[in-house]
Amino acid sequence: MRIPASHTAKFQLASDQSLLVYFAQDQVTTADARPSQTAISLREHDQVRRFLRVMELEPIPGVRNLHPAYSSVLIKFDSLKLRHEVLEEILRGCIGQMEKVALPEPRLVEIPVCYDGEHGPDLNEVAKLRGLTPEKVVQLHSSATYVVYFLGFVPGFAYLGELPPELATPRLPTPRRSVPAGSVGIAGNQTGVYPIATPGGWRLLGRTPLAMFRPDRAEMSLLSIGDCVHFVPISPNQFATWEKP
Repeated sequence: MRIPASHTAKFQLASDQSLLVYFAQDQVTTADARPSQTAISLREHDQVRRFLRVMELEPIPGVRNLHPAYSSVLIKFDSLKLRHEVLEEILRGCIGQMEKVALPEPRLVEIPVCYDGEHGPDLNEVAKLRGLTPEKVVQLHSSATYVVYFLGFVPGFAYLGELPPELATPRLPTPRRSVPAGSVGIAGNQTGVYPIATPGGWRLLGRTPLAMFRPDRAEMSLLSIGDCVHFVPISPNQFATWEKP
């Protein structure tokens, strides 16, 4: 039986123009908290998605942006039109409507990945750290079906969870200055695909030829919150000859 969302939502002032709605059952963590692994919960993900859906169906005048995460939504608003206490009261009414909204069935998106040589520069190191063979790392990473919990960091970067426990590995001690677009990385119990070339500290297992983010598409990001993702291994030759969409 579903626990009513209103029983678990907490509110926290984030700035003079933002409010955090937090759906996790534990206490709100401070900004400098750095757990070894990110807390990931499908229950809280469902609440985040329902909350976003209510906000989409019933927009609040003065709310500028919504920024979802694993168990929270950061709401940025116009401080000339809203005050924190007024917005919180409105949001409590929205949260009371969450159980009534229907969510679409998740899409299953298959992403081809070349786990080979230059495309996966950290593959061998991850295998060594986890006491596995590189082939086993590939098998584990590509056998799971991941959920898109939210997008952030850069446009089109989807945070996917969660990794098979055998693969959970800390980030690199020192981030790379540049990670190629399409690189598939892991960090803690998360995985994701870099949509553009950018600095980054996730350990790179492979690379996809797909464009994860294109501003000229109607849906600029290939992935959306709530999607399911399955990585499909391909050969270097397939990677080289893949038709760019």
